[in-house]
Amino acid sequence: MGICLFINPIKGAGDDLPDIGSHAPNTAFVDQYDLDKTDLSQFAALILPAHIDQRFVGTRSDQITTFLDQGGTLVFNGHVAWPMLPELKPFVPLERQSLENLMIYRVNHHPVFDGVDCNDLTFKRGVAGFYARGSNPPPDGAIPLHVLGKEQLVCDWLYERPKGGRILMHSGNDLWMYIGSQNSTSRIVPQLCAWAGGE
Repeated sequence: MGICLFINPIKGAGDDLPDIGSHAPNTAFVDQYDLDKTDLSQFAALILPAHIDQRFVGTRSDQITTFLDQGGTLVFNGHVAWPMLPELKPFVPLERQSLENLMIYRVNHHPVFDGVDCNDLTFKRGVAGFYARGSNPPPDGAIPLHVLGKEQLVCDWLYERPKGGRILMHSGNDLWMYIGSQNSTSRIVPQLCAWAGGE
């Protein structure tokens, strides 16, 4: 299995994660501002969390594009504010937030979410809206994975790039937040790292 590189938005941000080795044993961490000094060819996937400096990471778009062209996987979490790749578009929030519109529905299966109950995605400690509240619009040809409410706003999608590589988009809080959860969402991070690492 290949190694996933988690881009740390804050120095030491991976240090306090509970028992990280057992949840994501094939994951390495690098500070976001060291990305320009990092040889990406040794990694299978890049995991970008929601709080990265999108402007800075955007200056590395050529580096990331080369990584993707060579067959790499990019996992993006959060709201796109500064599109760093042509496949990315700015975040579109729900026009109206209500319980009905915040419900998560699965429209296509994906290994990352195998065995994960959509009710567990919708509600965290009984509150809806933690998972997603809008969409980073998918490019043409992307496969929608999860949608929000009646509007069917796509919040998770997978795009297999014609030039190589793939992008898994999650338009909400970090999937990393589910490490150590007490329901079916605990499956997400191990399955994400296995899939992104090429298992």
